[in-house]
Amino acid sequence: GEKELLGLWMAQTEGAKFWLSVMNELKNRGVDDIFIACCDGLKGFPEAIEAVYPKTQVQLCIVHQIRHSLRYVNWKQRKTIAADLKLIYGAATRAEAEQALEDFAVKWDAEHPTISRSWRANWERLSVFFDYPVEIRKAIYTTNAIESLNASLRKITKTRRSFPNDEAVMKVLYLALHQASKKWTMPIRNWKPAMAQFEIMYQDRI
Repeated sequence: GEKELLGLWMAQTEGAKFWLSVMNELKNRGVDDIFIACCDGLKGFPEAIEAVYPKTQVQLCIVHQIRHSLRYVNWKQRKTIAADLKLIYGAATRAEAEQALEDFAVKWDAEHPTISRSWRANWERLSVFFDYPVEIRKAIYTTNAIESLNASLRKITKTRRSFPNDEAVMKVLYLALHQASKKWTMPIRNWKPAMAQFEIMYQDRI
């Protein structure tokens, strides 16, 4: 139940080719298998994961999906729509979630048709966590762990404002990541019940 940062990469653009090179590097460095990968839907990232690790289940981050859904919603409706979205990802089963999505579409499609359309288009990867028990779903369906780390990195680069070259940026970020990783002393919450589930579900891969 330990967190570990596997790498730091820099590129001009984030596309399928870049993500494929990252995944191939991890594979070559000894990451033999990934059970579940949670990502934020960056273009080409899920496909790159599945190309290198065909058995991996890719879960799109629910938090990112909610933010995307609320991006163009006026503030008066935000709370209500957010509550209705929670009925989808907070459902007990995939079937109940799909019904909640249908109900959401009936209620909101006239004003905000793109919200349900986006959920439906990405449903296969948004609903992976329903295959798992409630106690470990929150560890699966969000990229919050890396998001908090990214926020601390943005804070550091913002205070510096300018760097002479890419190498200088990488050095600062590397040192910041090294310091942050020293604080990862607590095991991941609910890891024991999660591991018990994984040992059964992935017994031929552990």
